[in-house]
Amino acid sequence: MIKLIGLVPLFPLIGFLINGLFGKKMSKSMSGTIACISVLASFIVAVLIFMEVSASQQKSNVVELFSWINSGTLKIPFSFLVDPLSCLFLLIITGIGFLIHVYSTGYMHEDEGFSRFFTYLNLFIFFMLLLVLGNNYLIMFVGWEGVGLCSYLLIGFWFKNDAYNKAANKAFIMNRIGDLGFLLGIILIFVNFGSITFGEVFGKAASVPTATVTAIALLLFVGAMGKSAQLPLYTWLPDAMAGPTPVSALIHAATMVTAGIYMVVRSNVFYSISETASEFVAVVGALTALFAAVIALLQTDIKKVLAYSTVSQLGLMFLALGVGAYSSAVFHVTTHAFFKALLFLGAGSVIHAMGGEQNISKMGGLKKALPITFLTMLIGTIAISGVPPFAGFFSKDEILAHVYEHSLLLWFVGSIASAGTAFYMFRMLYLTFYGKFRGTHEQEHHLHESPKSMTIPLMVLAALTVFGGLLGMPEFWGMKNWMSENLDPIIIRKNPSILSHDVEWGLMTTAVIVALCTIGFAYQMFMKYKVLPAEKEADMKPFQRIIFHKFYVDEFYDAIIRKPLDAISQVFYKFFDKQILDGIVNGTGDVTKWSASQLRNLQTGRIGFYIMAMVVGIITILFFSLIK
Repeated sequence: MIKLIGLVPLFPLIGFLINGLFGKKMSKSMSGTIACISVLASFIVAVLIFMEVSASQQKSNVVELFSWINSGTLKIPFSFLVDPLSCLFLLIITGIGFLIHVYSTGYMHEDEGFSRFFTYLNLFIFFMLLLVLGNNYLIMFVGWEGVGLCSYLLIGFWFKNDAYNKAANKAFIMNRIGDLGFLLGIILIFVNFGSITFGEVFGKAASVPTATVTAIALLLFVGAMGKSAQLPLYTWLPDAMAGPTPVSALIHAATMVTAGIYMVVRSNVFYSISETASEFVAVVGALTALFAAVIALLQTDIKKVLAYSTVSQLGLMFLALGVGAYSSAVFHVTTHAFFKALLFLGAGSVIHAMGGEQNISKMGGLKKALPITFLTMLIGTIAISGVPPFAGFFSKDEILAHVYEHSLLLWFVGSIASAGTAFYMFRMLYLTFYGKFRGTHEQEHHLHESPKSMTIPLMVLAALTVFGGLLGMPEFWGMKNWMSENLDPIIIRKNPSILSHDVEWGLMTTAVIVALCTIGFAYQMFMKYKVLPAEKEADMKPFQRIIFHKFYVDEFYDAIIRKPLDAISQVFYKFFDKQILDGIVNGTGDVTKWSASQLRNLQTGRIGFYIMAMVVGIITILFFSLIK
């Protein structure tokens, strides 16, 4: 079955081609069905391959499809790496991706660009599958750039809105910054190892100077900072909410932002060798987790609350990677895929019922009108807040335990970020579903639960959110940690855990108590005292205004980067482009025109003049021939 791995990315590619070429000629139901079936087919094949790899003694398999690049010493086959890590990501991408496709058939049903939307979704899935399957950094980079392209197309899907186009441009351009670092890292790998194939590179990593490995690891991480929205390259992700809500779910839960996590885990050999790079990853992750959590506290756009939540959760994943807890980070990627897809699709259901309204200040009381959406979002909110027995509790607790073992300070930062998550998520839940309805009478009149095509994916994701923790149950409970057991063969562990069971129980209990207290505080504010977000900035306190404006990071970038570059561009345009370049080009044209106007005078139409010119020409040729 492993030999059929090529079918996994092939099916979405076929769906992309069919919808791209013939989508306008097909009905919406046919277009949506083709897109969904293509991803479902990939999921089925991925499940069969996953089962075979899990049962096999050989955990790592390379399937070469064809010879790709063969130039001098550079030989790069187009081959796929099939191991527990890539198989797990295949299940996440195709499984969650299929549910998002099904949900989209209902959410986008009235959109005039229906077939185009599914064309882009299938292409997105194809490139992400290519990214995680590649057996070398170049195939990974092709998939890496492909998901960047698809994010641009989907974020700016409603291109008639100029603000959405700007958000798409922002995502595309900011990711180019990170991608440059990734590309330089790949070049440095080839220069030092003579190859970019994973097996060959990782086998020689210990023989390369640590300083070189550190440089490679840091450059690769720059790419991850862009793709997975870490400080300071995170600002594109909240703006990516401009796209349709299913796009947000796909980007945040199953595809693009998890690419950076996957790449660092796949390159764990480098980070295991370089303590400097690992520490840098951990610090950036911790700061990002806390920074994004603070910003989310006062956001009023339901999708941006979830967007900053994603940035914060990704920070926790990188914090885990930095301390060497690779399997814990992948575990959180998995559980996060469940509850974050659930939360985004639930938010889409709310927005659908509210006629496009995204401001939670104008919601409230939706619990009765949207019972399925409410219940599933409640499950997702509890899970992301780290409350047992839902999936998010187990993965987040495992991360914090490893971080505690590494650094008390980083553990404290991660714990504060986790507590903030519980507060702003329940703030969003209370303001959206409880209290009195604060929207317009027309919105209230049209409130209704979403169709089954939207609610069934929510229920499936809710079930995964409830039971997903079984994949990584704590070992000190005497239970099998499937995640750690399956990923250990391909991951280098720095040091085994030495925490006693009492310490682990203490950390777990502390995390639960902090989460429950934070949720209780949110209940007091938004349920008992019915605190509402300030309607005007003038009503905010200075520190609230700073948080609401996201610490003015966008304005800072605008002031120190965009405006100076615009000013420099204007100077070059006026003095270099207009005066020098245009002068050269236009001057060349003017000289050509003048020369032509003079030469045309030779065309007199008199035979005698032409004979004389011919004689002069012959004499001239003879003269130069004789003097040679």
